[in-house]
Parts: sequence; C-alpha cells; structure tokens
Amino acid sequence: MSIIAEYGTILLIMACVFGFFMAWGVGANDVANAMGTSVGSKALTVKQAIFIAIVLEFAGAYLAGGSVTATIRKGIIDPTMPELVSNPELLVYGMLAALLAAGTWLLVATHFGWPVSTTHSIVGAIVGFAAVGISMDAVNWGKVSSIVASWVVSPVLSGALAFMVFTSIQKLILDTDNPFRNAKRYVPIYMFLVGFMMAMVTFTKGLKHIGLELTDLESFMVSVIIGLVVMIVGKMAISRIKEDHNADKAFHFSSVEKVFGVMMIFTACSMAFAHGSNDVANAVGPLAAVASVVMSGGEIVAKSAMPGWILLLGGIGIVTGLATYGYRVMATIGKHITELTPSRGFAAELSAASTVVLASGTGLPISTTHTLVGAVLGVGLARGIGALNLRVISTIFMSWIVTLPAGALLAILFFYIIQAIFS
Repeated sequence: MSIIAEYGTILLIMACVFGFFMAWGVGANDVANAMGTSVGSKALTVKQAIFIAIVLEFAGAYLAGGSVTATIRKGIIDPTMPELVSNPELLVYGMLAALLAAGTWLLVATHFGWPVSTTHSIVGAIVGFAAVGISMDAVNWGKVSSIVASWVVSPVLSGALAFMVFTSIQKLILDTDNPFRNAKRYVPIYMFLVGFMMAMVTFTKGLKHIGLELTDLESFMVSVIIGLVVMIVGKMAISRIKEDHNADKAFHFSSVEKVFGVMMIFTACSMAFAHGSNDVANAVGPLAAVASVVMSGGEIVAKSAMPGWILLLGGIGIVTGLATYGYRVMATIGKHITELTPSRGFAAELSAASTVVLASGTGLPISTTHTLVGAVLGVGLARGIGALNLRVISTIFMSWIVTLPAGALLAILFFYIIQAIFS
C-alpha cells in the first residue's frame, strides 16, 4: 500500500505513456488491417482510408469502447485474490508490464509487416505476468478459455457471413443478364443493412457509459432511421454513376464495381467504427486498472466507472499509430491473400464489421485481425480455393501462433524489471 501512496503519480504517468504506446501499436497494426480491404480493392486511396479511420476509429473508441474494456480490465484476472488485495502494487506492475510487452511486440510485428492480433498480444501478456508474478489461480481460466474459443469462432463466423453475403451478390447482381441495373436496384438494401446494424448494436450496448440509455424499441426506431438515411445518401451517390460500356468490354463488371466502390466507403466507415469500439480495450483496459488502483489509494475495487479521459487517450493513440506507421501492414490484407474488387471487399468488410460490433456489444474481446482474415478467406472460397494465396495465409497463421507466447514472455520479463525498480 505504501508503494502506491509513495509512487502513485509516477505509476499513473507510466501507465498513460505505456497505454498510449500500446494504442499506437493497435493503430499501426490492426487499423491497417481494417482499412486494407478498402485500399486493396482500390475503392479508397491510402490518404482517404487514413482520414476515414481517424474520424471513425476515434468515435468508436470513445463512444462504444466501454463494454469490452471491462472484460480486459477485470475479466482475465481475479481482483479479489488475497495476494492482490494485500499487495495491490503487483496488479499495477503487471498491467504496466502487459502494456509495454504488447506494445513492443506490435512494434516489431508492424516493422516486418506482419498482421498480428493485438487482442492475442495483450491477453497473452496479462496471463503471462499473472501466472508467474502472482499465481496460477489468479487467472480466470474460464474467461481466458472463452476468449480463446472466440479466436476460433470469430474467423469462422465472419468467413461464413462473408461467403453468404458474396454468394447473394453473385446471385442477385453479378450472375444476371443486366448486372449494372441490378446493382443499382439491390445495393441500397445492403446499404440499409450496414447503417441499421451499426446503429442498433451501438445504441443497445455501447453508449451507457456516456449517459445515453435507450429502450430496445427506441434503439430499434433510431437505428431504422439511421439505416434509411444511409440508404438515401448512398442511393443519391449511386444515381450519379453511369454505365461505361467501353470499360465493361475490358472488364465485364467495371460499371458494377463502381457502384460497389460507393458501398466500400460506407463499409470502411462501419469497419473503422467497429474496430475502434472493440480494440481500444486492448490499450486502455490495463491502463484503467492501474488508474483505478492508484486513484483509490491502493484499493482494488471490483467495479469502477471507465473515466472518459482514458478512452480519449486510447482513441488518440490509435489514430496516431495508423497515420504514422499503418502503411506497412495495409498491403498484406488488401492485396496478398486474394485479389479483391469493391464487391468482394464490401462482402468481407460488412461481414467482419458485423462480427466485431456484435462481439463488442456482448463484451467478448475477439481479434479483429482473425475476423477480417476470416472474412477475406470466405470471399475467396466463394470463388474457389484457387483464388487464395495459401503461402501468405500460412505465414499469417504462423504469426498468430507466435504472438501469444511472445506477449507472455515479454510481460514476464518487464514485470520483474518494474518490480525490481520500485521494490
């Protein structure tokens, strides 16, 4: 307790710096994944993708990031353990170590252009320090196993959704006598689904911590209105697109893909918002735990409100990482797994965003990387196994396997260093 009282301010400043570093890593690695499909399908330029991500990642993190943050902060470790109650500084050291470890691994991975999971990184780091620095019993293995299960479920779910969405696009639009006319007819319906789905989950789950609570009926009605607004705006944008017969001779679906290019702007926005709402927890969850212990004078409280300034710091860190270093990873998802066009990219992004936002609403910290790769694989499989670059996919899978132990080992190392400094 005396260590918290003596060094509380220093520990809190360290937590803010390490939390920002981790958020920067999330932006540089994970947000680049989220925007990769838009850039890879040429629906957006790199600059446009970064601008969209800056605005909507920040909005998602600040408005809807509170639910998952609680899982990362309190769900993985049991805060009522006698070892932690009598030595609350252990929790502070461990969370600092976890942030520094996960941030360091993300810096290494981003430098080499590997799309790794920030959720893997931070969960592995927290489990690593807790199992070694406190005790094996300190880890809530039931919660960890449900998170691990979600890493398998999320790519399978998003892949299945993407397969179905792209198959519906093929049947309703691409494999018809007049694809361009059918694109103009059916694409607004997809736009409504994007707007409605994003709004519904955000209103029902995401905004309680900023004081906005709506009933289920109110949420449904407002979401329908937002979906209709998105559909109307999209329809106006699509109406300006004219069929280009010369371009269609070179590529049969050239005019159709222009219509889906407009769609990709909406799905890129929803993916950025969804990612911000889910993955800000990876950076600010441990920071919130440190802030809670320091501000309560060393008491580990079972339940505490998420301060707005912590979500703010996480949001700023995420957009800084994307703007400064995100270009290195963006190409991997967008270009190297399978050839993407706007219609394929749309199917992947809509499916991934749906999976991520649903997970964010239920408080399950899934991996956005796994979800998006699963969705891109689903779109590729809808065109046949030959459409996939299996060598790149195997490299991505290997980077996923390495991430969890790398986070754990680094966290254990940093935990002992920080403990030695303050003890």
